[in-house]
Amino acid sequence: MAEGIEIFPKQDELRKGEFGNAIRGPLGIHRGANRRFWFYGADYDLEKQISYLNRLRKVSEEQIRTFIAGKTMPPEFDRQRSSADQSAPFVHASGREFRILDHVGKVRKVGRNYVAQCPSCAEAGQDRSGDNLAISIEDPRKYLCWAGCRKEMIRRAVGCPIPVRQSA
Repeated sequence: MAEGIEIFPKQDELRKGEFGNAIRGPLGIHRGANRRFWFYGADYDLEKQISYLNRLRKVSEEQIRTFIAGKTMPPEFDRQRSSADQSAPFVHASGREFRILDHVGKVRKVGRNYVAQCPSCAEAGQDRSGDNLAISIEDPRKYLCWAGCRKEMIRRAVGCPIPVRQSA
């Protein structure tokens, strides 16, 4: 296999209905960047790119199995571990754990996340495209606003501020 060629999918597992990462190839134009991405090692011409791809050695499933035989998942990537987040979730005054999905409108699935309109951004008249808030599908307690709103701002915007813990 040529140096620098990545084997896909890069995920260690895919659940039913999920897709792995796509290979960014020369056959189309990336919608986000609005430009074509070329493979290194061939001229920047579509026919020469296709010819280059056809010359690459194909890797069989058996070759991949041999390559990964005896390897284990590094602990830092093991999804079975429990995280600190899971041991101490935020609990609302009602005694119920806070769930961001209960407080956002329509969500879309994008990769391993749901995306939705950030309540804090919406309150400020921003995030009209409704995709600033990323919410982990695997653990919806993990969410992040790509525009920089902090969790405190988001929780306050939905009417469930993070309780202040009193020190003893």
